[in-house]
Amino acid sequence: MNLQFIQDNQGNTTGVFIPIDEWQSFNSKYNKLEKEEIAQAMELTSWQKEILDQRIAYYTINPTDVLDFNKTIDDLENRL
Repeated sequence: MNLQFIQDNQGNTTGVFIPIDEWQSFNSKYNKLEKEEIAQAMELTSWQKEILDQRIAYYTINPTDVLDFNKTIDDLENRL
């Protein structure tokens, strides 16, 4: 990579110039990696899927046996 460092009057590096073709190549590779990492992070493990399946099955059988979200949040905040 052909980088050019930009310095101020005291010789401190304040920036870097990257040629556009190198930047586009780097950016393309980085975005692909980032998207892969996000996709992997979004995947549920088998134990998480199992818990969700159990909760969905329970809700299907007992649809009225649920708590109100706002009331539950208020109760939790009052306990803190």
